[in-house]
This record gives sequence, C-alpha cells and structure tokens, in this order.
Amino acid sequence: MGNLKFSRIDYQQLTELESFGTRNIFQTVNWLNFVKETQNAEPVVAVIENENIPVGYFTGLIIKKFGLRILGSPFPGWTTSYMGFNLHPSVQNVDALIALEKFAFYDLKCVHLEIMNRHLNTDDLLKAGYKCDFFPNFEIDLSQDEDHIFASMSSSCRWSIRKAKKLGVTIEIAEDLSFADDYYSQLQDVFAKQKLVPTYPKERVESLIRNLLPTSQLLLLRAKDDNNNCIATGIFPALNDTMFFWGGASYRTYQDLRPNEALIWFAMRYWKSRGVSILDMAGARDYKRKYGVVSEIAIPWGRKSKYHTLEKLRNFGKFLADKKQKLAGLKLNKS
Repeated sequence: MGNLKFSRIDYQQLTELESFGTRNIFQTVNWLNFVKETQNAEPVVAVIENENIPVGYFTGLIIKKFGLRILGSPFPGWTTSYMGFNLHPSVQNVDALIALEKFAFYDLKCVHLEIMNRHLNTDDLLKAGYKCDFFPNFEIDLSQDEDHIFASMSSSCRWSIRKAKKLGVTIEIAEDLSFADDYYSQLQDVFAKQKLVPTYPKERVESLIRNLLPTSQLLLLRAKDDNNNCIATGIFPALNDTMFFWGGASYRTYQDLRPNEALIWFAMRYWKSRGVSILDMAGARDYKRKYGVVSEIAIPWGRKSKYHTLEKLRNFGKFLADKKQKLAGLKLNKS
C-alpha cells in the first residue's frame, strides 16, 4: 500500500474518533488544545487515504523554532506521550511514515518532524529513512483483580500503602484550579533536592486542568495528613484502555507518611473501575518498579529533517535546555 495520501481536516473533528480503542488521551481535541496553549502550537489532524478510502488518521502539532516550522507528534518538552498514527490493520507503518514525510515537508512546509507512537518499531523507522532515539517505559497490567495487582507490588510498596492508611493519610479527588498551586509547590521541593528547578512552569499545570478536567478524562489527587495538610499530589489522565502517570510530587518533610504509594494505588483502582486495563508509567525510572511492572519497553522516537544541519541544531538546543535548567537550580539554591 504505497499510495497513501494525507488530507488535513479540522482537528475539532477528532471528538468523533475518541471512542476508537486505539486512540489515547494525547490524541484528543482537549489535549491538542492544551499543547496549543502551552507551546503556541498549531494542531494538525489528517485523514490517511488509499485510493480515496480512509485507512487511518494522523495527529500532531506545528511549532516554530527560529522561524522554522517543525511538526511534532509529539515533540520533546511537551509533557506529551504517544501521538502519531491510528491505522487500519492493512496499512504498513513504513508506507505511512514515507507519506508523512511528504505531507510534513511539502504540504505543511515544515523542515523537521518527530513522531512517537506505541505501535511503531525501530525497523519501520529505519526502513523509512528516519533516525530514532528511545523512550524507555514501564507498563502495569490492570486487567487482573485488585488482590492480584496489590500482590504484584514489592513488599515495601505494600507496606507503605498500609502505613499511610494507619497514620491517617487520606486521598481526595480534586476538582479545582488551585490544585496547581499545591502540585507545583511540591514539585519545586522535589527538584530542589536535586538542586534543579522544574522543567515547566506552573501555568502548564493550570492549562492542563482547564482543558482536561471538564472531560472526565483527568484525575487529580491530593494526599492529606490527619491535620488536613496537603502533603502529596498526583495527576493521572486516561482514555479508553490506558491511564498515564503524568506527574506526582510531595513534600520531603512528610515522606515518612508514605503518601506517594497511597496516591498511585488509589489512581490504579479508580481508573480500573472505569474500564482501564493498562497503567503507563510515562518513563522507566527505577522507583516505579515497585508498583508491579510487567512490561519494560523501549519506544522508538523517530525524527527526520529536510536539511542535514537541522539535526545538529536539535541536539544543540537540547544541550542548551539542560544547561539552562541546571543554572536556574544553582541560582535558586544560592538565593
């Protein structure tokens, strides 16, 4: 199937597709609005056709860097996971990737594109002439009964959940914009421990809440001690069969109460009761293993530039962003 064509459509039409089992929260209208608002980006949705017959969809956004148009699906720094394609089983990923290059560079006038999709593999990207990095990730199976899921956790994790309950920690669902204040204050405390600052501003959390909370696809949680102090927070979006651990934070002074494990256990049960069967941990940091990881995966993140020099600019830009975060952390610790 080598004659695929991308035809751009109004991204608001995505609402009609959200019930498709292969779509995730990052491919929804509300998530696109969130990225549009926080990245000054232009949403792009296209129907993929073969001889005028729809065989899939593409989701992404265009940003401008140094006056150059870049198509991200997603792009690093967006706090956004898998986008890319939703394809009919008859469509080969390689064919879709080749057609995407033409769509991005000629129809959209972009000079660089990036794509990360749960169903792409390294061979697909390399055959289509893309370069790729890897996004290491953990997934947890929520299709089992609660007792099995709990038993799959490490003994220390189960102990922490029980201890939190014994010490009076309670978990509350939040539905207010002021949640962003609690979360971001705790996030700053987390980064301060590493002499760093958060990689995104509080306004991004506020935008996420404004755009996603009305959809019932976003779970915000506060953990409180027995004096009603908010000591930890968690953010868990979900759609169809998958929930994501978007962010979590807590104050160091309260960590003996073990609120973080209690938060995640609450979120797992909440979304499981609503039909979710997979918890995507949004990364593979070692502390996440204790929650009963069953899949360790490396998702290829593909990229292609119209001009060779853009690859060097991308890498240099990432280097500068990392340096900027470290310098900001040093300044904060000196003040």
